Amino acid sequence: MMHGLRKFLLLHVLACLGLTVPGSAIIHGEKASEKSMLYMASVQENRRHKCGGFLVGKDLVVTAGQCDVNVREADVVFGHDLRLVENQRKYILKKCKHPRSKEKEWNDIMLLKLGGEDRPNIKVKPILIPTPDLNITENEKCHVAGWGFTETSGKSVDDLRVLDVSVINPKLCRDQLRGLPADVICTGKGFCQGDYGGPLVCNGMAVGVASWNRRNADCNYPGVPNVYTDIKKFLPWINAVLKKTACKI
Repeated sequence: MMHGLRKFLLLHVLACLGLTVPGSAIIHGEKASEKSMLYMASVQENRRHKCGGFLVGKDLVVTAGQCDVNVREADVVFGHDLRLVENQRKYILKKCKHPRSKEKEWNDIMLLKLGGEDRPNIKVKPILIPTPDLNITENEKCHVAGWGFTETSGKSVDDLRVLDVSVINPKLCRDQLRGLPADVICTGKGFCQGDYGGPLVCNGMAVGVASWNRRNADCNYPGVPNVYTDIKKFLPWINAVLKKTACKI
């Protein structure tokens, strides 16, 4: 009885704090500073924004597996305002989707190897990814960014938006979203369409990849977390790719 009461009170407090309302997400985010988040990437197909991504090496971008693209028709753009012709645009040499990744399901991670010359007038800087011993704690303050929809059934934006989010207790998240695997991180608010593939950043480190929400097409429902692929759980696969023992990027 007391356990049930504590759980009810916790849910009530989270709701009051806005920590379980993913629909508020980047819908109500702020425009990102031009000097911040220089790792953010727009994964585009036919010159149209499709998903977020983030630079983790000189020419290596992480995004979601569901953001699969036709390499011949896709490229990656760096620059907060997607309208600017002087943005740095790089073509995709190779893509490496996790072998057990299925669209909008688990193992939702993909690596993109980029080609093309750097543009010195556009500042680009990779972001760190976790070490195996990193622990993300409940209520940890993080942020998520992207060019995704600003409302349900809306459209992507040209200016990069960012919003602070808080990490939810994994058990509480699984109570609300049955069947979640162990390789995910949950926040109470975060993203909408077009934001998938972007990073969950905690303490200056990309710890998750924006992956999934309950209804995907609806960004305004209350009380249900957003789900991110936990990058730490995929370090062996990422390292295997980098060592060219898998996917041969």
